[in-house]
Amino acid sequence: MQRRKFLSLTLGALVLAVAPASVRAEDYRKLKPTVWTAHTVDDAIKNLYGTTTTIEKGVKLSTPDVASSGGAVPVTFSTKIPAKTVSVFQDANPEAAVIVYSVTKYDITDYKIHIKMGKPGTITVVVEGLDGKLYSAKKSLDVALGGCEG
Repeated sequence: MQRRKFLSLTLGALVLAVAPASVRAEDYRKLKPTVWTAHTVDDAIKNLYGTTTTIEKGVKLSTPDVASSGGAVPVTFSTKIPAKTVSVFQDANPEAAVIVYSVTKYDITDYKIHIKMGKPGTITVVVEGLDGKLYSAKKSLDVALGGCEG
């Protein structure tokens, strides 16, 4: 009897370990369509959060100073702030919003994405904290013309 109980508990634990966790996703394109048509970073942030007031601390943002190709600019960002959402904006393309992540207190908020930028500009990451405050980081970068640095 002990053997069967052990095997059933082991099998149950294995199923839980292998089963995908539930993912909560908000469709911000339907919930807040004006975010995705905003042409400035400030307008997109205001349309998403209702304000543009942010605290510039608690968010790490890294991009190259000069991107060798505007077709895939690497952007790394992270925070240790307990967050509701993490969003990315840029001012080099006609629409400013890039992505919005809905997060929980159990999520790892350490991301690496690639975005397309048609010209030099500034990337802004905004973290909506569980405390209701907005935290941000900004980084300006150049995009090398002709697809190569130098």
